[in-house]
Amino acid sequence: MNTDQYRSLDGLAMADLLETGATTSLELTRHAIDLAEAWNPTINAITYPRYEESLAIAEDWQPRGAFRGIPFLLKDSGFAHRRFPSSIGSRLFDDTVYAFDATVAGRFEEAGLIPFARSTVSELCMGASTEARRNGAPTRNPWDLNRSVGGSSGGAAAAVAARIVPVAHGSDGGGSIRIPAACCGIYGLKPSRGRVPMGPARGEGWGGMASDGVLSVTVRDTAAAMDAIGGYEPGAPYAAPPQPEPYLDIVRRAQQLDGADGKGARKLRIGILREGWNGIGIAPECDAAVSHAARLLASLGHDIAEARLPTLDYSGFVIAHGNILATNVALAVDTRLKALGRTMRDDDIEPVLAKAYVIGKGLDAATYVDAVQRLHAIGRAFATAMRDYDVLLTPTLTTLPAELGFLALDVDLPFREFRERAAGYATFLAVINAAGLPAASLPLSWTDAGLPVATQLIGHFGREDMVLALSAQLEALAPWSQRRPVLAG
Repeated sequence: MNTDQYRSLDGLAMADLLETGATTSLELTRHAIDLAEAWNPTINAITYPRYEESLAIAEDWQPRGAFRGIPFLLKDSGFAHRRFPSSIGSRLFDDTVYAFDATVAGRFEEAGLIPFARSTVSELCMGASTEARRNGAPTRNPWDLNRSVGGSSGGAAAAVAARIVPVAHGSDGGGSIRIPAACCGIYGLKPSRGRVPMGPARGEGWGGMASDGVLSVTVRDTAAAMDAIGGYEPGAPYAAPPQPEPYLDIVRRAQQLDGADGKGARKLRIGILREGWNGIGIAPECDAAVSHAARLLASLGHDIAEARLPTLDYSGFVIAHGNILATNVALAVDTRLKALGRTMRDDDIEPVLAKAYVIGKGLDAATYVDAVQRLHAIGRAFATAMRDYDVLLTPTLTTLPAELGFLALDVDLPFREFRERAAGYATFLAVINAAGLPAASLPLSWTDAGLPVATQLIGHFGREDMVLALSAQLEALAPWSQRRPVLAG
């Protein structure tokens, strides 16, 4: 296998080659590490490499799970793993070590995913662009090095887009899987609240908004990963409805449909949202991408209709979301400082988060409870608005991938103003975390200059099966997996 062949494969195709003996986990991991070393000086997507150790593990690997033994990246998000320290993109948290593995880390391993490094994130996973000071330079978009990869799972998305790996760990607390997927032209699914456990150390993240998941080249890789990592963990505070059957079976069945007319598929009612709350506008390229996706869905026989925005106080939600984030910044920083036995220094965290820390320290319990109640209200608003629809279709982002610097945390900007900027960019994303619904970003459109323009599918609570099946149908009509960026220089 040469490098071009490796980069043309998704994770399950690699697994098929492992099954037949046409390749080995060691060979695949060597390709991934070679590509990481070639690409990382340009895109800065990799941190905490454990190359030699991981090659030794791959050499002795016993095939298991859907992926059999393919290379993989863990997000530098504070996701516990005994082999990999974490910084959460922050100099304050640099080289945090763990005495245990997260529940999902064990499920990744049983699925046949071999981590060899971590992927870069925005500081404390709080930003919509991955430009952390701790990483020395921004993580750059493989399609345009002057643009953002999104955040906070930006390194994961950049690595998958570059085909260093076909699938990588991500997490999403306000768009952190779907923003990078949109910026980097790959597939990203945010699961329903409670679908993927966060134990054993935590029950929830950010008031129930956060969830682990993956970013991938293809829909079927995400389906296989979700089969592996989903499922209730005893003691968890949330539980999504049991999945009806393996997601991979659902996706395979959807992909077997006649792409011209969707014969055999159940006709779905799909509502389109084309404008943001508070008059937030949609760039022409993003609106055109929604129209393109709607035409594809109509060609599959689905009913398409313009829908009304869910009735909610968007400004109040942005403030509430910011309060939850600020409270979490204060708690995380104070806990780390106590462990280090010292007080805050001026350069411990980036300017926007330093302001968030001050806000978080000043919030009272009643304000936090009000913020959580506002999240619950978002869920009810979407449940009401979606009564007549199976799925909603929206732009993933309101503009093309942002220029580097626009969403950086290393700027002299008030935290509230920064949150408003992010809310205008990812208008249709964090509200879905608040509602707890499954949603996926699909790169169905591209500009003439080669930038991806993504659209989002939003499903009812617990209906990842419907989102994945519809994603697979769209992927069959407008495939993206063979679009691969070329390494500059």
